[in-house]
Amino acid sequence: MSQVLRFGIIGCGLMGKEFASAAARWCHLQDIGVKPVIVAACDVNESAIRWFDDNLNLELTTTDYHELLEHDLDAVYCAVPHNLHEQMYGDIIRAGKHLLGEKPFGIDQAANTNINQIIKEHPEVIVRCSSEFPFYPGAMRVVNALQAGDFGEIINVEAGFLHSSDLNPNKAINWKRMIASNGEYGCMGDLGMHVVHIPARCGWQFSDISAQLSNIVRERPDGKGNMVPCETWDNATILARATTSDTTSDTTSKTSFPITLHTKRIAPGEMNTWFITVHGTKTSMHFSTKYPRTLKRLDYTGGEQAWQHIDVGYASAYPAITGGIFEFGFPDSMLQMWAAFCDEVAFGQSGMQQPFYCVTPAEAAISHQLFTAALTVERQHEVHVANA
Repeated sequence: MSQVLRFGIIGCGLMGKEFASAAARWCHLQDIGVKPVIVAACDVNESAIRWFDDNLNLELTTTDYHELLEHDLDAVYCAVPHNLHEQMYGDIIRAGKHLLGEKPFGIDQAANTNINQIIKEHPEVIVRCSSEFPFYPGAMRVVNALQAGDFGEIINVEAGFLHSSDLNPNKAINWKRMIASNGEYGCMGDLGMHVVHIPARCGWQFSDISAQLSNIVRERPDGKGNMVPCETWDNATILARATTSDTTSDTTSKTSFPITLHTKRIAPGEMNTWFITVHGTKTSMHFSTKYPRTLKRLDYTGGEQAWQHIDVGYASAYPAITGGIFEFGFPDSMLQMWAAFCDEVAFGQSGMQQPFYCVTPAEAAISHQLFTAALTVERQHEVHVANA
């Protein structure tokens, strides 16, 4: 019989509902020996809790997360604005509950450092950060190739997460466009962990960081007939040098290459596109959620160069009942991420059915280093080149 993990949800918005849906679809997975059961939900907005009451058999609903933490729970999923991470994540960890929290794990680097200190003080608690996109089958193929050293010497890497949701200037302002709730990172804090996930997992070190940050729509309606300032960055592109140790040969050597990371809320034509491209001297790969069943691969052995378009189908990290001929989608990536988290909580990292675990606090800290450096560059370094 499967081990049951009793979950509470703090934050009953979009992503809280996605987790509830993933838990309800657990039978979609082949038996992995563990399953989540959502028994409690918390949100300061009582109307947000109503959906959970209507669709789940809950033992507790509350507007006070302290009350939820006193309930009989094994783990908590917390999806709240960034300014609440430091206090809430700390309280969850101190309460002895395993935590899957939303990025960026703190509104700024100082908050992230404090969260990590609390994690160190409670090593018995497993803490991970949400990032589902690398669980797409095509993305997993890229991860496996990186870990196997299939690319030869890496020439360059580009990754991004692109929205067009803020292209409409009449869209009402929300907490993500306010520094007090979202933080100065703007789109980087909101989207960037998804982009940094795989590079951080590879253990690359980052240097020579530069950035271009854009605040494109500077005012938005507040829903009350007024126009108010948009304080955070809409789009960001970070360029850095990544350095990695090559351990695939008899001697260990370091190689470095340029890496470009995009986080954009105003990318015309993009609905919700995550992608990664790796160019190497032996192999190159490109995967995008825009074409979720297609992996592009180029193998070079001399002579002509040609990209293959490989139909990867439904070949997930955790086997599911879906036939391999069918298409993988966002709800499936959520289910796979949750399977990885529950697998690790139940059996430990060494006992997981497959080796790709969720984002660690150390990897989330790397994203803070990158985003903080990008803000510093924006404030301090501006070069103008005159026209000839």
